[in-house]
Amino acid sequence: MVQEGKAYIHAALALYYAGAQITEDNLKKVVEALGIQVDEAKVKMLVASLSQLNLEEVLKGAALVAAAPAAAPASAPSAQPAAQAAEAKEEKKEEEKKEASEAEISEGLAGLFGM
Repeated sequence: MVQEGKAYIHAALALYYAGAQITEDNLKKVVEALGIQVDEAKVKMLVASLSQLNLEEVLKGAALVAAAPAAAPASAPSAQPAAQAAEAKEEKKEEEKKEASEAEISEGLAGLFGM
């Protein structure tokens, strides 16, 4: 069931926001508290996948994407000196590489949990 898959992710986020570690035991307790029968395979895969992510960065990125349309400037962008532009471009490439690997993990989680 699609909603059940989302429940595992929401349970993990609840643990994260509560400041608790996202472990198999903690995740099982939260899922059981929701009245859902625990699927051991889903718990193990989710915990393993989340251990490879920096949730703080992922959530910041998600917040930035959501806020981007509202934060777009109404006027034309200001000109930057060439050195600053090249430096910013290089930093952006590094961030894109990191985001790509996190995006691949996120896509895998979405497929696993039917989202």
